[in-house]
Amino acid sequence: MRILGIDPGTRVTGYGVIDMERGKPRSVAAGVLRAPDRDMAERLGVIQDELRALIAAHAPAVMAVERVFVGRNVNSALMLGQARGVALACAGSAGIAVSEYSASQIKQAVVGTGRARKEQVRHMVGILLGMDLQDQALDCTDALAVAICHGHSAPLARRTGLPAGARWSRR
Repeated sequence: MRILGIDPGTRVTGYGVIDMERGKPRSVAAGVLRAPDRDMAERLGVIQDELRALIAAHAPAVMAVERVFVGRNVNSALMLGQARGVALACAGSAGIAVSEYSASQIKQAVVGTGRARKEQVRHMVGILLGMDLQDQALDCTDALAVAICHGHSAPLARRTGLPAGARWSRR
């Protein structure tokens, strides 16, 4: 299964494409999309064009996207939500299924704890993919982590009938 992981941002959007082969992730492509320092509409347009090109080039079966976390700065969350919306619209236009994961779900799937630091995530993504990611942007490694999270979660979701990325409840 080919998975496109997205770490959305209005200035820098990370992407990672992996293939899951017998339960193990293999890196296909990774990087960042940098939007010019212009108004929001132009930045979102650039992200949209580049995401469409990525989808066309790599033909993923699914897109995995990090959910927006609303912390102290609501304006930042709203802007991030716009970039995330562009990614979702690109997937919808291409007929690609989308799964969404919280930051803690991604960290749990990759590192084993939902409170892992970004450096720990980068380190584990490197180990899982057999790559040295120290020179890669954190947005890129975060996107690879999102894709790996989906790769590990999707088989369980298929067996349980729950959507990938569903939050588990202890009720």
